[in-house]
Amino acid sequence: MSDHSCDHISQQERVALHQHGQHTDCHNTKGSPDFLFWMSLISVVIFYIHYGWFEESASFAKWYQILTSSVYELINTIWWGIAVGILMVAGLAKIPRQFVMSLLGTNTGLNGILRATAAGVLLDLCSHGILMVGAKLYQRGASIGQVMAFLIASPWNSFSLTLILIALIGIPWTLGFIALSMLIAIVVGLLFDRFVRHGVLPENPIKVDLPDDFRFWPEAKKGLSDTQFSFKFVTGMLIDGLKDSRMVVRWILFGVLLAGLVRAFISPEQFGTYFGPTLAGLGLTVLVATILEVCSEGSTPIAADLLTRAQAPGNSFAFLMTGVSTDYTEIMVIKDTTKSWKIALFLPLLTVPQVIVIAWLMNGAAL
Repeated sequence: MSDHSCDHISQQERVALHQHGQHTDCHNTKGSPDFLFWMSLISVVIFYIHYGWFEESASFAKWYQILTSSVYELINTIWWGIAVGILMVAGLAKIPRQFVMSLLGTNTGLNGILRATAAGVLLDLCSHGILMVGAKLYQRGASIGQVMAFLIASPWNSFSLTLILIALIGIPWTLGFIALSMLIAIVVGLLFDRFVRHGVLPENPIKVDLPDDFRFWPEAKKGLSDTQFSFKFVTGMLIDGLKDSRMVVRWILFGVLLAGLVRAFISPEQFGTYFGPTLAGLGLTVLVATILEVCSEGSTPIAADLLTRAQAPGNSFAFLMTGVSTDYTEIMVIKDTTKSWKIALFLPLLTVPQVIVIAWLMNGAAL
């Protein structure tokens, strides 16, 4: 089952994306079993039930006890966020994409960057699924700065992941992470547009095709009046929400397993030593985030552990942000979409230094 960002792509969009060397199934080949989802789901269910029945037993190895207890604890902490997120996805799936495009606009400068950043925060998509929308924004004539701001602000600032983060690290830290990520997105977007104006980077050659007579609120009112909120509509929406959330849930479950394994084999003392609020700990965090190919949903539980167990909020923020900025899938898709290696490589070049500086300051403030 593909991510919901792919399910609503038109045939023309699929052809255009295919011509750019991209696939419309985001993570999984159509028709192939989703092994990661099923293996993660089965493992989480087994560990959860096992701990619920047996709790701590001397007959099991210590690492296995820690693994099962960690899975049990994390699932009990985040289940409500997953449930509300699925409901949110169900609602968003019914909103036509042109409304998002109209809110984004195609303005250069601060106004356009702010709108792109806000759109990225509001969309409930995973870091890989968001690439499909980012490619479409580029094809609709959005500036390079807008596309970059959208991509940087999007991956883990979705509604469902915000709820997960609140459950794991609390409201203050979650709001702080969101604000800082938006700041980085705005700065990077403005820098990209500036480099385009000075000829350092190529501009988007595609012109805007959004109708001039499109008005958001009149169209929204018309759409609501034409919608019949029947039992069939509501049940269909919920079913679609479950289907569309599968990709998000798969990475959340995988992230829970990863966090459980980290807890099982790395003691709190070792975790604090290796990934603590030091320059070496921050460097190791950035290195792991760069190498580890995990979707944003899967990285969230690990990032939470960096804050709560290693007492390193800066490392937690860096793990979330650097994993997106250095993701080779994202870099390659940007390169194929824009036909420019320079644009693709400027993403980590402009983003990672800001992330490291902010993370270092956050760690210093926490000491």
